[in-house]
Amino acid sequence: MDISFLGGPAPQRGVGVVAPFDFALDRELWRWVPDEVSLHMTRTPFVPVEVSLDLARMVSEHETLGEAVRTLNAIAPEVVAYACTSGSFVGGVAGERAMCEAMTWAGAVPSVTTSGALLDALAELGVRRLALVTPYTVSVTRSLEAYIAEAGVTVSGCAFMGLTRHIWKVPYRDVADMARQAVPGEGAADALFISCTNLPTYDVIPQLEAELRIPVISANQVTMWAALRRLGTRAVGPYQTLTDPSARTGPAVPGPAGPAVADIPGVTDGPDTDQQQEGWT
Repeated sequence: MDISFLGGPAPQRGVGVVAPFDFALDRELWRWVPDEVSLHMTRTPFVPVEVSLDLARMVSEHETLGEAVRTLNAIAPEVVAYACTSGSFVGGVAGERAMCEAMTWAGAVPSVTTSGALLDALAELGVRRLALVTPYTVSVTRSLEAYIAEAGVTVSGCAFMGLTRHIWKVPYRDVADMARQAVPGEGAADALFISCTNLPTYDVIPQLEAELRIPVISANQVTMWAALRRLGTRAVGPYQTLTDPSARTGPAVPGPAGPAVADIPGVTDGPDTDQQQEGWT
């Protein structure tokens, strides 16, 4: 049987992704990626530290990032993304820019970080007042608030979970509950940001946008959006304001615009037993 007519695979375009050692949501990142793009993942070395400001600093050291990027050079990605929110905001705006420079120097390709992508997304959507949801402790959350304030954006409300481990196990129901706490009513914020690349968000974004009537952006979403934009292509995210231009035509319509949170796959009725909620501000 002659199968020569197939002609081989289409040319591949690559995005290199550097993630912390405990990153568990590779599959979620892929959901924003179009078919012609591949993700090439690498991780920082393991350190026996729970999620904290100390860990954020350890996984974002320039030497660590440079070594991770160099492991990707053999497959020649066109852009490199550092998929970690806390690791890219812990040094402030100047620290985030220095991280991009270090990765670009190591890989000789454009680089983005999650926190830098967040600021780009806020500018894209014209956001001046931002509500936050984080899985972090209070100290890590305050560091994120300081980063956003340094960029000239007002934090209008914040809800945090107080977790130091197993963040990828948080169900959508808990994410939605925290979002409602951070945005208590219409007009409370221009947009909502759900932080941490280890927090699942893909399916809950359209539902929350319909319910809260504001754009909802997340760490993994902005990371892939910014990286793919460097390639001149779009992230795949139907009914998500940042990635779907048709979703920007006006406010979300109240009512059943998407699946109810309780109907989203993977949602459970109760919180994970490893979670310790601290509160909200």
